Amino acid sequence: MKNLLMATAASALVAGSAFAGGHATEVKIGIILGFTGPLESITPAMGAGAELAIAEVNEAGTLLDNATVEGIRADSTCIDAAAATAAAERLITSDGVHGIMGADCSGVTGAILQNVAVPNGVVMISPSATSPGLSHANNEDNGLFFRTAPSDARQGVVMTEVLMDRGISEVALTYTNNDYGKGLADSFQAAFEAAGGTVTINAAHEDGKADYSAEVAALASAGGEVLVVAGYTDQGGKGIIQASLDSGAFDTFVLPDGMVGQQLVDDIGADLNGSFGQFPGTDSEGAEMFLGLAEAAGFDGTGAFAPESYDAAALLMLAMQAADSTASADYAAHVMDVANAPGTQIFPGQLAEAIELLKAGEDIDYVGATAVELIGPGESAGNYREIEIQDGSIETVRFR
Repeated sequence: MKNLLMATAASALVAGSAFAGGHATEVKIGIILGFTGPLESITPAMGAGAELAIAEVNEAGTLLDNATVEGIRADSTCIDAAAATAAAERLITSDGVHGIMGADCSGVTGAILQNVAVPNGVVMISPSATSPGLSHANNEDNGLFFRTAPSDARQGVVMTEVLMDRGISEVALTYTNNDYGKGLADSFQAAFEAAGGTVTINAAHEDGKADYSAEVAALASAGGEVLVVAGYTDQGGKGIIQASLDSGAFDTFVLPDGMVGQQLVDDIGADLNGSFGQFPGTDSEGAEMFLGLAEAAGFDGTGAFAPESYDAAALLMLAMQAADSTASADYAAHVMDVANAPGTQIFPGQLAEAIELLKAGEDIDYVGATAVELIGPGESAGNYREIEIQDGSIETVRFR
């Protein structure tokens, strides 16, 4: 990738200089998520979260030289790197976006970053790509990549804490066979075993199969008090759970972030009651404010990664204002500045105030809907909502 960066650095600088010192009358932000595919039941709220931030800025009408912001959706599919890359290329070359909110799943996010965003010098802020491998992307991304979701290195530790607090010390583990699933499975196993737990089996499963009985038989043979399913709510993860219930192999499941969705609960039914897990979330002041704004806008703000999507879009626009430019080459360096202290704290619904402060040369500390704090390579420090399925609903147990 280093050779690719050297080859494309000049073109990226040229692209950036074309906008430097001037403003677009219309700011375009790409919103690339898996609107089809294994996460299609949770991405509508994610897209709505990003568009809520855009609508808020447009209502203020004060970004840069009173520019209008347009969100342009594209489908990452979550799992098809070629399709995601083509969609991202269209966003940049045809639609002329100034930044990308997305992608969602880790594999397609990495593909877009390497093949499209870096060569074209365009900032990406992902709300949900959690693979630990992306933490190292900052070494080769020209400072263009950020994420408002924490790395799964952190989720592995949190999931271990959830299990240990429930007195569970032996688990079977299955993961979707891609960057997200493998990264989370490895991070969890390392953390769980370091805490004294036992992983009886760590086995991949493929998405898109009609029958998961063979995979479940292997998991059941290994044994475990519960089954950890690091998969996707609308795909193989759901198939594994249903096959486990049908065969009696397992009756309690641990659900990481990619498995937390009301559609899964509705599809499985009462048999999922008592299963538990976690996904990024916080009980901060900003989280409550976001929920109210989402309700008024007509979508479910409690959905996984919806608040992170709001924050990702907000950070793109506020960084542009801080740089007084829509050029990624100019505003990329301001993403960390607006996300972190020092400065006036900014919450959902306060983007107009943030813009005015930046115009006046003041510092802001964007707290947002998820208590944003970007660390190290530009990723969230990590807060999690522990959940349990109770009476057909996803109920919050505590925050970690």
